[in-house]
Amino acid sequence: MLTRKQYELLMFIDERLRASGISPSFDEMKEALDLKSKSGIHRLITGLEERGFIRRLAHRARALEVVKLPENQGDQPLPAPSPRFSPNVIKGDFSQTVLAGAAMVASAADAVSLPLYGKIAAGTPIEALRDHSSTVEVPAALLGGGEHYALSVEGDSMIDAGIFDGDTVLIRRCDSAEAGTIVVALVDGEEVTLKRLRRKGASIALEPANKKYETRIFPPDRVRVQGRLVGLMRSY
Repeated sequence: MLTRKQYELLMFIDERLRASGISPSFDEMKEALDLKSKSGIHRLITGLEERGFIRRLAHRARALEVVKLPENQGDQPLPAPSPRFSPNVIKGDFSQTVLAGAAMVASAADAVSLPLYGKIAAGTPIEALRDHSSTVEVPAALLGGGEHYALSVEGDSMIDAGIFDGDTVLIRRCDSAEAGTIVVALVDGEEVTLKRLRRKGASIALEPANKKYETRIFPPDRVRVQGRLVGLMRSY
């Protein structure tokens, strides 16, 4: 089901596209929905795209396309959108959800601040940057119990798992994980990478999700798990 804010944003975007053929800016969306920050708009857009209601157009700034509108109650035509309205929650088709966890989009008020430690390689490992002065607002629904932090992804070795260059991954801090889990792994005490954890006998394998890259295998004393993936955020 769409939340009230998701529905309001969808109708506002559709109205602007019909009137001018140009997607509204994030500032215009923020003002129209009376939100305090653009991060709330990011979350709403992510939720609408995950549910298949809108689509980004590649290589074009501010380019959004309305793919479909939700069915109104009683299969009646949707009312003409206006700048201010109070719709009920509308049922939608969520079968096109892509990322587990990212589908749980909360309202702008249900957000927490996580430390954003810097970039993590989803390719060749790089040293993680620990900038404790940076934070990111995260929907509370994406997080469970425990301590969490966020990292920016750099590289393309996890694209087949739906993790792209520039994404922000949400990590629950832990020191162990089951095989098949996507983890933050510390290699040789200085290199950090985001990979799927596998076990090869007594060895640990860090497996990419891109055929261009090879699985790397290490003795267990060279790899230390620092957290596991619990969610992902993407900016548009």
